[in-house]
Amino acid sequence: MAVSYWWIVLPYRRTKHIWQLFATGYTFRSIIDEQTPLAKELVAVNTTIQTVLNTDHLMNASKRQAQFLALQNQINPHFLYNTLEGIRSEALLGGLESVATMTEALSTFFRYTISNVENLVTLGQELENTKNYFFIQQFRFGTRIKLTILVDEEDTIDILQYRIPKLALQPIVENSIIHGLECKVGEGHLQIRLERTQSRLIVTVSDDGVGMELPMLEKIQKELNTRSFDYVKHEDKESGIALVNVNNRIKLLFGEQYGLTVTSQKEVGTDVIISLPASKPEEA
Repeated sequence: MAVSYWWIVLPYRRTKHIWQLFATGYTFRSIIDEQTPLAKELVAVNTTIQTVLNTDHLMNASKRQAQFLALQNQINPHFLYNTLEGIRSEALLGGLESVATMTEALSTFFRYTISNVENLVTLGQELENTKNYFFIQQFRFGTRIKLTILVDEEDTIDILQYRIPKLALQPIVENSIIHGLECKVGEGHLQIRLERTQSRLIVTVSDDGVGMELPMLEKIQKELNTRSFDYVKHEDKESGIALVNVNNRIKLLFGEQYGLTVTSQKEVGTDVIISLPASKPEEA
């Protein structure tokens, strides 16, 4: 009985405990008890998993997935741009300046979004694309929504040179408008605050929209705290998908210590804090 305990029961319990830790995201080093593995096949499985979890392999696979989905959405970008330019020209000829302006903004947005698939851009580039997106939304909402950007004047030029994943800020602003401000009665305010510490870039997106119910907030927080490699999810109407996608991309690019933090209160609003390393293009 003592022999079976030490050679069967105890290794099984240790392995089961390690599996539970692995399944819940607490460990990624191993899925077996290296002291007394249940079978030699498990050692080979563990070696393979460690190879798969290698950051370089993940980054290459994730980049290929992002490029594939971007190409799916491109179809023929030049056709799209030429069509939008044609609409803009006709609008100008017809004296419809607002239509021409909106068409130009939409063309600029698409050029940034689906051309030159890149991992990183400057904060200034991402912020300009986000402001352009917000400008397009104002054609729909008018004065119902307002955007304020807060940054220390002394830091403005420097902070806009920091690197940020492409399309990391705009999807969060879009999420705030759709799930926060659109459902609100009366005016809604969106604020983007840019800050830096000695080692981090902090971007906070705040809205005074309808906020989230506690179960939804807890669900999103749980997903943000769960390591995932499927960072490019297909379109989903559910709130939080954009946040999870951005969070997972940031963690894949920079590490688990970075990413998103979300707080929200019903009928008060939502804050999304983006934490990134403070690095510039020349430091890459």
